[in-house]
Amino acid sequence: MKMNKKLAVQMYTLRDFTKTAKEFADTLKKVADMGYPAVQLSAVGCMSGDAPEVSAAEAKAMLDDNGLKCIATHRSWDSLLNKLDEEIAFHKTLDCDFAAIGGIPAEPYGRTLEGYRQWVADTRPIIAKLKKSGIRFGHHNHSHEFFRPDGGKLTLEDILIDEGGADLMMELDLYWIAHAGVNPERILERCKNRVPVIHLKDKEMMVGSNDSRIAAIGEGGMDWPHIIPACEKAGVRWYTIEQDTCARDPFDCLRSSYEYLTGF
Repeated sequence: MKMNKKLAVQMYTLRDFTKTAKEFADTLKKVADMGYPAVQLSAVGCMSGDAPEVSAAEAKAMLDDNGLKCIATHRSWDSLLNKLDEEIAFHKTLDCDFAAIGGIPAEPYGRTLEGYRQWVADTRPIIAKLKKSGIRFGHHNHSHEFFRPDGGKLTLEDILIDEGGADLMMELDLYWIAHAGVNPERILERCKNRVPVIHLKDKEMMVGSNDSRIAAIGEGGMDWPHIIPACEKAGVRWYTIEQDTCARDPFDCLRSSYEYLTGF
């Protein structure tokens, strides 16, 4: 399958342009016009809150109008834990088969090996029920999961990868892995067949300092000619472009990322 058929936009990148129904519709059209076939719904303001302006059904209609597919979401852990039937209905309406959380809550789990083991245990009934409905569940990392909380051999991510089980998907964010000083290719190898959706962003070093910033794909120092083949070997289906921050217009960044990645 050609790379352009595997690219998606993480809507968190465009969160400032989805606060109203009109903004959301206009933004989806811009994404589709760039050539992207899919999106991940996250931080869409008009779909948030107790009385959202745009329902899941209305969002599905907007996506259909633009020929876009919702390939993943980011949902709150609290909602998945306490309102799972509603979450299943939400994903079924969107025809979306992948739900993820953006990170493990500090409360009550903390950043300890024991806390992450408890979270893994708490996910098991959720994963089982989602799986019966044809929905996979995943965890999105940042950099802190790759540190050793007690100075020992294990990282927090080791708990998720090695003890989470085959049904816990790893929504790997390759930028944050590199940010932690870890080789993304090695993590992809360990997560083979558990990475249907991953996040891409580039890592650009700031001139005259040791700091880095998030950049459009191909505009930083990430080794994409080696990383992309490693992704393919690991079984990645969707490459989701996410820029937490953009040094210029985010639509222009997404366009640049699309043009670079379609070269693979």
